[in-house]
Amino acid sequence: MPQTWDPETYGRNGAFVPQLAGAVLEWLNAQPGERILDLGCGDGQLTVRLAATGAEVTGVDLSPQMVTAARARGVAAQVANAEALPFADATFDAVFSNAALHWMRDHEAMLAQVHRVLKPGGRFVAEMGGHGNIAAVRVAFIAALARHGQSSREDGVNYYPTPEAYTRRLEQAGFRVERMVFVPRPTPLGEGGMAAWLRTFRKGVLDTLPEAMRQAVIEDTTELLSTALRDEEGHWTTDYVRLRFVAVK
Repeated sequence: MPQTWDPETYGRNGAFVPQLAGAVLEWLNAQPGERILDLGCGDGQLTVRLAATGAEVTGVDLSPQMVTAARARGVAAQVANAEALPFADATFDAVFSNAALHWMRDHEAMLAQVHRVLKPGGRFVAEMGGHGNIAAVRVAFIAALARHGQSSREDGVNYYPTPEAYTRRLEQAGFRVERMVFVPRPTPLGEGGMAAWLRTFRKGVLDTLPEAMRQAVIEDTTELLSTALRDEEGHWTTDYVRLRFVAVK
């Protein structure tokens, strides 16, 4: 199911995403005057941080709502599909992406586009979910959906590759992988816990269910996960795994 986004909900429940992006920003090492594309810029929080380096940053996202939120922050953002980028060949010194690639469908097409819009020697620096990311959450969510005859709704929502598999994809697209790490990163959730996470990051799936079923699926999922991901004081931690890389054209 395609994911849908609400910027206000994302700002409340997904604030940890830009907050934990320090490592991938460091790997990018944006320089003043560079032209950088923020691929999947979301609400523009990281795009603003990139622009503060003196780089000329353009953001793109498939969600019109997120692009509107990014523009409200002063970001030069536009609605665009990563599989058909609206830029000329060799436009950018770097393409940056954080927590967006795992939502994209056709990685061969997306990588071909990134390669095309990069200048020779340009770099693609990104962090995405890696193999095993939110494994417990997905198993519990699928089980909760299955209780209501909806088990297939989670199929194909995300793509979480191994380092070996994504290295091959990058090389087949014409990149040279300079650096890649695979990092388990248990991530504490905010006050809304797992229920808020599901309403934010599985909104696209939940919106396809009958309205009366949505809350039941959320409650069933949180019940299944409570013994594994919730501590004795009621705090939730998700089983995140990140794949971060630098690849050069």
